[in-house]
Amino acid sequence: MNSYIDNLNWRYATKKFDTSKKVSQDHLDNLLEATSLSASSYGLQPYEILVVEDAALRAKLQPAAWGQSQITEASHLIVLANQSTFGEELVDNYLDNVSETRGIPSNDLQGYSDFMKSKLMPLSESAKATWTARQTYIALGNLLSAAADLKIDTCPMEGFDSAQFNEILGLSEKGLNAAVIVAIGYRSTEDKTQHYKKVRKTKESLITYI
Repeated sequence: MNSYIDNLNWRYATKKFDTSKKVSQDHLDNLLEATSLSASSYGLQPYEILVVEDAALRAKLQPAAWGQSQITEASHLIVLANQSTFGEELVDNYLDNVSETRGIPSNDLQGYSDFMKSKLMPLSESAKATWTARQTYIALGNLLSAAADLKIDTCPMEGFDSAQFNEILGLSEKGLNAAVIVAIGYRSTEDKTQHYKKVRKTKESLITYI
């Protein structure tokens, strides 16, 4: 059997976490590295990853997430926050990194810089925010898969008030917006959801070969 597929079948959106179990720092580091290695458009990664460990802060966030227990019961709460907007510095900072990492003179990257800026800078403010938010969902997919591979439970969540999260976490002044959150930890034996059969479309109805 394919162990990766087996682990994806094992994964589900955990509704109740075991509060006595914590994700080790080593495993947390692996999850965060996997998330940081996610693909993103042009490689720009226009988002930040926040790991919320503080219990008091998570209790403050819980009402802004419809009172869902995963916010406070999970080992950690991860917030993927997209950049609300951006300017040419997004491209410039990335290409400075490329130049340093790969030992390429900045002048040799000017053509790629001009190309990216010609595609991204004309976008409206709302289009920029939508584009950066989409990038967080690519990272989300990697995070969920990496967690499943380590047999760490997760619950991706869109059921929260992003404006309230932004205020509580001080994101707006940093030009960030809480796009999606993920509770991570270990399932409680009392979570009945873990016993449900996974429901997905059939391959025949989902996949088309052209």
